Amino acid sequence: MKITLNRINDDFLFECTNGQGNSILLDNTSQPGAKGVSPMESVLMAVAGCSGIDVVSILKKQRQEIKSFQAEVEGERIQVDDAKPFKSIMVKFLLEGEIDPKKALKAAELSFEKYCSVSKTLEPNVEIGYEVFVNGEKI
Repeated sequence: MKITLNRINDDFLFECTNGQGNSILLDNTSQPGAKGVSPMESVLMAVAGCSGIDVVSILKKQRQEIKSFQAEVEGERIQVDDAKPFKSIMVKFLLEGEIDPKKALKAAELSFEKYCSVSKTLEPNVEIGYEVFVNGEKI
């Protein structure tokens, strides 16, 4: 796996491109007019995307009918020397459809305990939790 980062303006805007030519924009979001997400926001997005792929994949294999899938991710940061790494991350899954709540909860559990490479990468230093809501009800 390889990505390429290219600076695309005179400030802090970067385009990151993968081997298939897909890209995202990273920027310094503490500056006005930022046109991309911050690198730390991209970490939260990666957790949401990785676990989201897992949960949807597991539920599809179980023939659950997902009409809507969202994830909200919040990260708490701490000061460590001059850096501010994540201390904890909380993922909230919001699913709608003909979905067995127990299967949805188990899918999230499997993602974070077994499959999600992003959360497994962060896990030694970051506490990661999750909540699952199916049709508005917390499971």
